[in-house]
Amino acid sequence: MEQELVSVIMPTFNAGKFLPGSIESILGQTYQNLELLITDDCSSDPATLDTLEEYSRRDPRVKVEYLTENHGPGYARDRSIDRAQGRYIAFCDSDDRWFPDKLERQITFMQQKDCALSYTSYITCDDENQETGIVNALPRLSFAMMKRDNKIGCLTAVYDVQKLGRKYFMPHLRKRQDWALFLTIIKNCRMAYGITEPLAYYRHRQNSVSSNKLGLIKYNVRVYETILGYSRPKAYAYFFCLFLPAYYLKVLKRERDSKAYLKKHKL
Repeated sequence: MEQELVSVIMPTFNAGKFLPGSIESILGQTYQNLELLITDDCSSDPATLDTLEEYSRRDPRVKVEYLTENHGPGYARDRSIDRAQGRYIAFCDSDDRWFPDKLERQITFMQQKDCALSYTSYITCDDENQETGIVNALPRLSFAMMKRDNKIGCLTAVYDVQKLGRKYFMPHLRKRQDWALFLTIIKNCRMAYGITEPLAYYRHRQNSVSSNKLGLIKYNVRVYETILGYSRPKAYAYFFCLFLPAYYLKVLKRERDSKAYLKKHKL
C-alpha cells in the first residue's frame, strides 16, 4: 500500500543539545514518506542554527523557515502547518522524541479506525534522558471529555486533513494553543482515538512554557472564552468547577501510573 505523505510540525527556539535527537527520531521513522517542517522562532543559539542548517542540507525532507521576530510556539507551528503538503499533520517539539515505529503504527491505526484525530501514550524523561514516568492515553475522547482539560499530548497527535476537509491551525493564543486546537478538531469529528501503548518521549524541562501551572490559569480561561464562546463568568465557573477537579484527578492518576511503570521497569 502506498504511504500517504505526513507533514511533521516542529517549532524551534534555542533548542540546543536536544534538537538533534528530536530530528533524528523523526528522520529515522520506519514510515519514510514524511516532510519535517521546522519553523525557527528567531533563535539566538548558534548550536540550534548550526543544527538546522546541517540537517536541511543533509536531508531534503527537512524544510526550515527562519522567523526574524519571536512569536511563540503556536505561531511557529502555524507557519509550518501553512507550508504542509501532507494528508496527515503530526506534531513533535524540538526537545521531544518519537519511537521509531510511531508514525507507521499510528497511520495504520487511523486507517483501521477510520478516524480523523489520533494520539498515543507517552513516556516522560528528564534532561539526561532518564525516564521519569508515563502518561497513559485514554482509548477514546469525546468533545465533552476534552472540555474538562487537555488529554492529548501534542507530541503524539496526528490529524487527517482529507477527513476533516481542511487544515486546522493553532488558535491565536500565547499558550494552551494545543488544547484549543484539539477541542476545535474534536468538535468537528466528534471523537478521537488513542493508542494506549507509549510511542514517544516527552521531556520535562525546568522553566519551560508549560512548567508554570499557576501562570496558565488565565490562558485556560481564555480557551473557554475564545474557542467555546463562553462569557467570562461562565468561563471561570467551568475552570474552577470542571477543569481543576479533572486536572487534579489526572495528576493523581499520572503519578500512580508512573510509579507502577517505573517499578515494573526497575528504574
